[in-house]
Amino acid sequence: MRLSRRFAPVSAAVALVLAVPYDAMSLPRAEGAGEGSRQAAVDVGARRPAVPQPFGAECRITVTGSRAVAYCHNPYVGTDRVALHVECARWWDIDSDSAPAEVGPAMTVRLAGRCWKEIRAVWITHEE
Repeated sequence: MRLSRRFAPVSAAVALVLAVPYDAMSLPRAEGAGEGSRQAAVDVGARRPAVPQPFGAECRITVTGSRAVAYCHNPYVGTDRVALHVECARWWDIDSDSAPAEVGPAMTVRLAGRCWKEIRAVWITHEE
């Protein structure tokens, strides 16, 4: 069966529209772009910024007299490096910092420090 000459352009236009990818048809034009401009307002290849994941071990610090003990538990996927810092109350007493300890996922570490006399402050630092 032969198609008539009047349906040939219509069928060619339908085939062309179906062959064009959907992304190429749906790009909006940039503001101020002229009629003949092909500039797109949105970069199709751009990705959304990643959502920051929760990070960091949760630490409990106990001070008893001149001794400080911290238990740090990491409930997240990333590894955290924690260190205990002890500031002593007396000017002649030496402050101390523990070596950084790695706290892997679902792990708990114990950090300890002390002064000769009273403790003024204790804190934990975190590194990725």
